Amino acid sequence: MTTPLLIVFAAYVVTEGFGYYLEYLNIRHLMANGTLVPEEFKGSVDGELLKKTSEYQIDNTRFGVVASIFDNVVAAVFIFGGFLSLYNSWILSFKISFVYTGLVFFLLLNYGQTILSMPFSLYRTFKIEKKYGFNTTTLRVWITDTVKSMALSTILMGALFAAGLYLIERSPDFWWLWVWGVFFAFTIILMYVSPYIIEPLFNKFTPIDDEAIVLQMQEMMGRVGITVKSIFKMDASRRSTHTNAYFTGIGRVKRIILYDTLLEKLDTDELLGIVAHEAGHWRKRHLLKLIAAYEIVTLIVLYVFFIVLKTDIVLRVFNIGEDSFFVKVLLLSFIAGIVAFPLRPLSNAISRRHEREADRFAVELTGRPDNMITALVKLSKDNLSNLHPHPLYVLFHYSHPPAVERIKYLKESATL
Repeated sequence: MTTPLLIVFAAYVVTEGFGYYLEYLNIRHLMANGTLVPEEFKGSVDGELLKKTSEYQIDNTRFGVVASIFDNVVAAVFIFGGFLSLYNSWILSFKISFVYTGLVFFLLLNYGQTILSMPFSLYRTFKIEKKYGFNTTTLRVWITDTVKSMALSTILMGALFAAGLYLIERSPDFWWLWVWGVFFAFTIILMYVSPYIIEPLFNKFTPIDDEAIVLQMQEMMGRVGITVKSIFKMDASRRSTHTNAYFTGIGRVKRIILYDTLLEKLDTDELLGIVAHEAGHWRKRHLLKLIAAYEIVTLIVLYVFFIVLKTDIVLRVFNIGEDSFFVKVLLLSFIAGIVAFPLRPLSNAISRRHEREADRFAVELTGRPDNMITALVKLSKDNLSNLHPHPLYVLFHYSHPPAVERIKYLKESATL
């Protein structure tokens, strides 16, 4: 390896190695504290549940590390072992148009990654998730979901990439701006069509049976100026017993989605607390803020890519035999992933701040902090959430504050 390539390889190894160190810290912290019941959970969890939670977290972490090592080895061999250069030359030998060459280049890589990940997905679903009573899916449903996902990614990724590559070919000096515009428009359009076209491909959405709950939710949302005409139940139990709730769509198409598993385990007041939290995200415009920040970063990254792609520095560093716009984009994306890793704490800190703001909004809207608290306790128990995550692990991996911290914050908010 040349010196520049060794530097990139070393940065990659250090970044991934630090990620594994975080996993080690987190598990060691859990093993040391996993039998201790936090003050916020006293009377709600017992030793048997804590033992099951620790085992679930440890099994998931160990398996995740094995899967990650496999992925990293494959990526390292492919990129640093010369196979990417061979793949690039093979694709270029087709002698097809710029747009079609790019589509074949990226779609084949996407298919390869999906296929390689299938055994790990199967094991996690039918071994680990089943072992702890979460999995309810069948092999037939899993296969159907996988086929649908691949078909959908082909259509969406193909359309987006085709449009982007066309603009790059037609406007070599300003493609970074036009591509950014297309990506931005695609993001907004997807938010409008996803609730009606994409999400129903995988799950069934039906109106909530209890009209009284729906009216209470709509009345509560109306008090803060949020109109939500549609509140649906999703058949999550067809695949898993995990619980969740979320808002989907934007503008007039926004709607509340509650997992059927959530409806079974929470009472009306707790459901109102969860929905009030989601309302907080909308009222505080968290989604708009995140979109704005994401688009600004994307525009900057695309311009940096534009500047670097005009040179052949990436080709020289990675010893790529034939000049190719596509291989340069892939390698720059790879480097960007390494550079972005130290920025994770910042993005996660912003996300956790938004969650705390939404929690406080829920308390102010309902006037009942205990609703959110009991809901969080139940959700943590049902999902076997780690009640003792290591602080450094939280810094890099938690987009939500740990359950114990959230409950403490809710109690403090109630006294302000």
